[in-house]
Amino acid sequence: MLVLGIETSCDETAAAIVKDGREVLSNIVYSQVEIHNQFGGVVPEIASRKHVEKISYVADMALKEANIEIDKIDAIAATYGPGLVGSLLVGLSFAKALSYAKKIPFVAINHIEGHIYANFITYPDLKPPLIVLVVSGGHTNLIILEDFDRYEVVGKTRDDAAGEAFDKVARYLGLGYPGGPAIDKAAKRGDEQKYKYPSADVDEYNFSFSGLKSAVINHVHVLQQRGEEFRIEDIAASFQKAVVDTLVEKTVKLSLETNIKKIAIAGGVAANSKLREELSKKCMQHHIQLYVPDFKYCTDNAAMIASAGYFKLIKGHTSSYNTNAVPYISLVSKKE
Repeated sequence: MLVLGIETSCDETAAAIVKDGREVLSNIVYSQVEIHNQFGGVVPEIASRKHVEKISYVADMALKEANIEIDKIDAIAATYGPGLVGSLLVGLSFAKALSYAKKIPFVAINHIEGHIYANFITYPDLKPPLIVLVVSGGHTNLIILEDFDRYEVVGKTRDDAAGEAFDKVARYLGLGYPGGPAIDKAAKRGDEQKYKYPSADVDEYNFSFSGLKSAVINHVHVLQQRGEEFRIEDIAASFQKAVVDTLVEKTVKLSLETNIKKIAIAGGVAANSKLREELSKKCMQHHIQLYVPDFKYCTDNAAMIASAGYFKLIKGHTSSYNTNAVPYISLVSKKE
């Protein structure tokens, strides 16, 4: 089955062709990072206008790179939320219109769910059950994936997501946008033991990064007021350690308590080198198999959306043309 995936939830315009949910034939991403960098973050109106300009182009390029005619496509999958509503509407409207015109089945995909399926692209033989940690700019979720399209959300953030905290701290430190890679790069030159910041722990499996973010910003403010010298690299490293320690501890704990000895990570923060390193160490220590997507499938892309679409389609799920963009949708437990 050939699925055309469309992803426009934020500031990447993406299209991809995926075969049978795992084999990527093309994966085209037009990034707006340079455009939004000057503003220190994504400007929604600019993002949606750029999507309008580029959506037809990236879809055409995906078909050309895969050497596939549109009439050979079996289904179209598109992100319907969460994300920026203007951006979501561009990709969703394009996908529905193309589906209607070509009489091709259409399926709407939750963006967070899409991130999970990036692992099934990188690891063609991977099968549930497994523990999944989804960490991105807008979401932090701890999930038990019982089967394809069947999962339980065990934990989530109560406020800021991990990636959002990275962005805000990076902006305050003057490290630029996007914040995740900037913090990661600066932390490599810093001393992570220099400062002790509070944990992002809330209760058994939930997170809270708002307090941690505020603690770092307030600490830097106090140092500046006192005229004390400090290295931004040390701040970045200590902050990153506090984030990663909590993510790793809770994820491994869930794996051990459920006896599911397979952990997968997903989302933009899954590209963080410290998270990969520490989670790998803990998994080796407890004889847990760790699955980490290729870097290109960690950030927003359409291949993961096409993959998620395939696994929904083979279970008989399609979506109505009345499906609308839902900017604030959460990932909730799904049972068949």
